[in-house]
Amino acid sequence: MDTIKIAVIGLGYVGLPLARLFSTKYKTIGFDMNQSRVDALMAGHDATLEVADELLQNAIQNDGFVCTTKLEDIKDCNFYVVAVPTPVDTNNRPDLKPLWGASETVGKVISKGDIVVYESTVYPGVTEEECLPIVEKVSGLKFNQDFFAGYSPERINPGDKEHTVEKIKKVTSGSTPEIADIVDDVYNSVLVNGTHKAPSIKVAEASKIIENSQRDVNIAFINELAKIFNAMGIDTNDVIEAAASKWNFIKLKPGLVGGHCISVDPYYLIQKAQVYGVFPRVMSSARRLNDGMGDYVANQVIKLMNQKGVLVKDAKVLLLGITFKENCPDIRNTKIVDIYSTLSEYTKNITVYDPWANAAKVNHEYGIVLTGSSLEELHGQFDTVILGVAHDTFRNENIRSFLRNMNGVVYDVKGILNREMIDGRL
Repeated sequence: MDTIKIAVIGLGYVGLPLARLFSTKYKTIGFDMNQSRVDALMAGHDATLEVADELLQNAIQNDGFVCTTKLEDIKDCNFYVVAVPTPVDTNNRPDLKPLWGASETVGKVISKGDIVVYESTVYPGVTEEECLPIVEKVSGLKFNQDFFAGYSPERINPGDKEHTVEKIKKVTSGSTPEIADIVDDVYNSVLVNGTHKAPSIKVAEASKIIENSQRDVNIAFINELAKIFNAMGIDTNDVIEAAASKWNFIKLKPGLVGGHCISVDPYYLIQKAQVYGVFPRVMSSARRLNDGMGDYVANQVIKLMNQKGVLVKDAKVLLLGITFKENCPDIRNTKIVDIYSTLSEYTKNITVYDPWANAAKVNHEYGIVLTGSSLEELHGQFDTVILGVAHDTFRNENIRSFLRNMNGVVYDVKGILNREMIDGRL
């Protein structure tokens, strides 16, 4: 390929940072179906906060970066990158509809000699078995003859300002050895820490899905320990600190496993494994355990309230944070909602405060209304306070000041508060 011209399809948490980065080296166009999203980006603001306004504006003004909803704008590109979500349905089965739709989009614009690279997290085989046949059908072109493909799994960590896209070492792959070299060269040209070229698309797909599955299993083990030690009256964090003094102990903390990656991706491999007659017991058990931690936290809080003589029925509860992680507006698959849901069986007086979350999106996704009050206005009003998310905003607060009397309960999900300030933590 003489001159690379890139189109990134899907401008969310993954696609936008990648498109902005590519624009520093190549002519790049971002494509998204959401007109309001495109309008906001072209006005110079990213609501996900993954790309700083000055970087986005510089890309538009100085690097010629353009975002569009029009198919004709990306027809003369020759390197297509698909970065759309790969969620699960209500039964935790992989939902490939966004990928199918994106593949149709590629099929409408791809030409002979072009390359399409998928970044969405999938089980091994999705790119070649699910996506490329759609591109072939819509385009009328023959895969690996008229057009080619690659897979380079995304490694974006929402809210992480240290491991930004240009610093991430990327896995790459291609449908032929020559295409693998081209894909690797394109990514290598914009990455500080380079790439790892996998021997096949399926290997690259598998590598991504086990990254998050491994973390899920490891966290599940720590969460199970937390349940055991809480029952024994031993502080789990103290145990972890002691064990971590050994050089090869993997130090993790108990917590809620939400978001769009660790809490979702394992289901893709779990389902595909069963097609081959293998039931992944460890992964499945880890998923069940981690998915139940929100309910577990709520019941721990109720237990503490009973022990301290705080009437649970109709109690006033303050829930600090609803995003799935700290200092980030991402509310996808947040497990804080599970805490809210369990507590709401006992009381409807639950106030949720989060300075990072978009109130309209929270209400739309979960039917929860965020309070419009400031932190100062919330002091002295509650029977129970739960620190659910470790936003910097909360770290310097006297959390007990939100209680209406000192006999109330403070529970620290994240384990960041001074011990004398809390009544319980994971």
